Amino acid sequence: MTTAESGSFSSAALEEYLSLIDELLAQPFPEANFHDDTECGGPEHRVRILRASQEFWDDDDGQAAREADADLRPYLDALIAALTARWGEPLVVDLLPYLRAGLEGEAVSEPINCLSQLTGSMQAWPHPDTGRWLGLAIGQEDKELPLELLAAVGQTLALEPTASGRS
Repeated sequence: MTTAESGSFSSAALEEYLSLIDELLAQPFPEANFHDDTECGGPEHRVRILRASQEFWDDDDGQAAREADADLRPYLDALIAALTARWGEPLVVDLLPYLRAGLEGEAVSEPINCLSQLTGSMQAWPHPDTGRWLGLAIGQEDKELPLELLAAVGQTLALEPTASGRS
């Protein structure tokens, strides 16, 4: 995980993130759920923090969080551009229906469940030949905690809606 540096976009970091994304897509999914400082995962999914801002415990007016978001956006945009050049236009996945479903007690597959609690949407690229998809988003667990640039990999079927419109 890399901590965001205010106002500095690094092409070396972009290459590092693309390499991490390639690794995420190639790695087998873990047999059991795990969580550490930079990654979490389990059967059929992985989520990796590519870059994180500072925490916002003293950010009463939200200005520091807005600045941190502005610092992370160029990385997200550059990754989206690079991956679009590789794989075509991403799907824009609205995660709010999944959050609502989870709050109503419905089962929501991972990593969609996790991501829906961190952000409202993600950009995703299905990889039908591997049975996986890759998603990118900026998310935040709580308003005092860091903003995080996230890469997620899951089973392709997890993105296909069921009759109720959810995974």
